[in-house]
Amino acid sequence: MKVDPVDILDTLDALETRNPQERERDLMARLPQLIERARSAPGWARILEGVDGAAINSRAALASLPITRKADLKALQKASMPFGGLAVTPVGALSRVYVSPGPIFDPEGRGQDWWRFARPMYAAGVRSGGLLQNCFSYHFTPAAFMVEGGAARIGCAVIPAGAGQTEMQVQAIADLRPDTYVGTPSFLRIIIEKAREMGADISSMQRALMGAEALPESLRTWFRENGVPHVFQTYASADIGSMAYETATGGVLNPGMVLDEDVVLEIVRPGSGEPVAPGDIGEIVVTLFNADYPLIRFATGDMSALLVDAEPSRCGRTNSRIRGWLGRADQTTKVRAMFVHPSQVNNIVRRHPGILKARMVVTGRMANDVMTLHCEVATAPDAQQAAAIVESIREVTKLRGEVRFESPGTLADDGKVIEDLRDYS
Repeated sequence: MKVDPVDILDTLDALETRNPQERERDLMARLPQLIERARSAPGWARILEGVDGAAINSRAALASLPITRKADLKALQKASMPFGGLAVTPVGALSRVYVSPGPIFDPEGRGQDWWRFARPMYAAGVRSGGLLQNCFSYHFTPAAFMVEGGAARIGCAVIPAGAGQTEMQVQAIADLRPDTYVGTPSFLRIIIEKAREMGADISSMQRALMGAEALPESLRTWFRENGVPHVFQTYASADIGSMAYETATGGVLNPGMVLDEDVVLEIVRPGSGEPVAPGDIGEIVVTLFNADYPLIRFATGDMSALLVDAEPSRCGRTNSRIRGWLGRADQTTKVRAMFVHPSQVNNIVRRHPGILKARMVVTGRMANDVMTLHCEVATAPDAQQAAAIVESIREVTKLRGEVRFESPGTLADDGKVIEDLRDYS
C-alpha cells in the first residue's frame, strides 16, 4: 500500500531506534520508581498494599501485580473524586481536567507533549512548518489537546477546527491549505463528500492521521481513491494517551503498530491477569510511566496481539509492535437472566490444572440456553474429573453447564473466552 515516503531513520528522537535489549533494561529499571511514586496516591497505596516496589523489576514480577480495569474507573472515581485516588498530582496543579462519557474524569498534567502524541504525528509525516486541521473535539474530552501537544513539540501550526460545522471545515481547508487532517475516519469522509458537493478544492490535504474509530481497509482505500493517499492510524485512549501507531518506509506501510516508548504493554487472557503466549490474541494491559497519573497494569478492555517472528520494521523503529485493535475483551453475556463473565471462566480453569485452554460456548435459543465449557486437555479426564468440572461451572456461575473436551490446538486463537452462538431469530 502506498503512503507518504518516510526515510528509514527519520524518527522523532533516538529513543525510537534503541537496541531492543537496551530499551527493555531501561523500562524494567524504571518500574520500582514508578511503583513507589504511584503509592503516594491513596488509590494505588491500597491496590499495591504489601508490594515490595524494589522487587518489581521484570515482566514476571510486574505480572504478579493486580489488574486495574478501565471498566472499574467510574466506581473508583465515585468513591474518591475525581480520579479514584489514582492521580499523584493535586487537581489544582494540573493543566486540564476532562470529562469523558460515563462520566469518567481524566487528568492532564503540565509539560511538553504530555500525551506523547508527537510520535504518531511525526511517523505520519507531520513536520515543523506544516499546517494541520485538528478535527477532534475540543469539548470536554482530551483528543484535540493530544494533537495540540504533539504539534507544539514538532513545531507545526494547528487549525483548531473541532468536530461539526462541515461547510466551515471545507472552507477552511480550501482557503488555508492544510497538509494534514487529524480526526476520526468517519468525519473525514463527511468532509470529502461535502467538498465534492460544494465544488471546493481540498487537494492540499494529502495526509490523514486517524483515531478513535475502526479504520477498515475498505475505507482506507476509499480515502486513497478520493484524494487523500497517505492515511495512518493511531491507537490512543483518554486515560493513557498514545500507545501505538502506524509507520511507513519508502511509500509503504510497515506491518503492525509500533509501541510508544513510555509504556510497558502486556497481552493477557481476558478476565484474568495472566499473559498469553507471544502472538496470541488477548486483552491489552498497559503500565504507563507518567509522573502525574501513573497507571500500573491498567486493562484497557481492547483486544490485540504482539507481532512475533516479523522482520524488523523498515522505518528503523525497534520497539515491539501490535497487530492493532482486534475487538473488545469484555465478552460478558447473559444466560438465563444471569451474567457470565470471562473472569468466571478463568476461575473454573484455575480449579482444574489439567485444562490447558477453555471457552464457554452458549448455544440454543433465548430462554432455552445451553452453556458448554469447551476444554483443551492433553489427556481426556475420567468421568469423576468431568463431573468435578461440571460442578465447578455450577458453583462459579450459579448456572447448569456441560463440559466438552478437545485436543490441544482445537480452539481458535482469537482471544475469545465466551462465545455466544445462540439463535436470536
